[in-house]
Amino acid sequence: MTVPKFVRLEDYQEYPVEEMVRRSGDFAAALGRRRTIRQFSDRPVARAVIENCLRAGASAPSGANMQPWKFVVVSDLVVKQRIRVEAEKEEHDFYTRRAPPEWLAALAPLGTDEHKPYLEQAPYLIAIFVERHGLLPDGRKVKHYYAGESVGIATGMLITALHMAGLATLTHTPSPMDFLNRILQRPSNEKPFLLLVVGFPAPEARVPVITKKPFEEVVVFV
Repeated sequence: MTVPKFVRLEDYQEYPVEEMVRRSGDFAAALGRRRTIRQFSDRPVARAVIENCLRAGASAPSGANMQPWKFVVVSDLVVKQRIRVEAEKEEHDFYTRRAPPEWLAALAPLGTDEHKPYLEQAPYLIAIFVERHGLLPDGRKVKHYYAGESVGIATGMLITALHMAGLATLTHTPSPMDFLNRILQRPSNEKPFLLLVVGFPAPEARVPVITKKPFEEVVVFV
């Protein structure tokens, strides 16, 4: 069995209580301004911004530190168009045949439908995959523990980083998403988790009027 190696924790930063309250309040307020959008500008986004945000997402904790995520960044217009065509096929089937009435009723206030023009309008799509298992150079499989939970955490951190950088996002989950493996030439051990649309809001961007549940309804102290 491998003997674990440890080094002294040196990067932890503690703050006075008053500053902790201020920093946490400022951060909560900043995230409270985040909105999902569906009208994106085609304005270019500096690649360095995307790379920095991906570094933030990839710093997430993961089960046994297996880091079972793969972020595939798409900016090529032809590839984005192919993704849109395949995604809209699945969405058409969902809205016209597969979705139960209660699901359609839940989506109605958001004004969504099968048409996804933002998939080619936004400057970046980030396809996020869960690695079902790792592969050693000799082809042997390495089990990944809590892979879905780990990728979910990394995705949340990525969305947060993009928002704090001044960009808008949309989490898109057509089902099934196997077409992403084919278009992006990803191996079979990678399962699509979601498609993150990234860019600046279009000048005409609108968002639905929604509310969040009260704090007391979602948080319990015991």
